[in-house]
Amino acid sequence: MPSSDKLTPATPKRKNAIANYISETVAEMKKVSWLSRRELAYLSGLVLLVAIVVAVILGGIDFGFSECIKWLISTASGA
Repeated sequence: MPSSDKLTPATPKRKNAIANYISETVAEMKKVSWLSRRELAYLSGLVLLVAIVVAVILGGIDFGFSECIKWLISTASGA
C-alpha cells in the first residue's frame, strides 16, 4: 500500500518548480527583441495582402476547374 506522503497533490518542491518556471519565462520574455508598432502594422498588412492575393488566385483556379468539369459533364451527357 502506498504511503500517505505520495498522495499529496502539490508538494513544496513542485510549487517551487512552477514558480521557478514562471520567473525564468518572464526573464526570457524581457530579453526578446519586440517589433515596433510601425513594423508590426507593416508586417501585419503585408500578411493580409499576401493572404488575400493567394485566396483570389486559388479561388480563380477553383472556379476554372469547376467550370471545366461542368463543361466536360455537359459535353459527355450530350445536354
